[in-house]
Amino acid sequence: MPNYRVDFAKEILGVPFTVGSVEITRARDPERARRAAELRFARQHGVGDWRERADLALIAPRD
Repeated sequence: MPNYRVDFAKEILGVPFTVGSVEITRARDPERARRAAELRFARQHGVGDWRERADLALIAPRD
């Protein structure tokens, strides 16, 4: 199973600024990795929805 890194960013004047990232070590596909990372990011920041802290979730495969 591939590994993924999901970076969460806040957009300010159209420029993304990374506010956090989550490593997902095992996921069947990028969509599942993104969903797992969203839940983990929200828990880490003590919010109900990750969109309270970030505007974008960018997925990148890892080796």
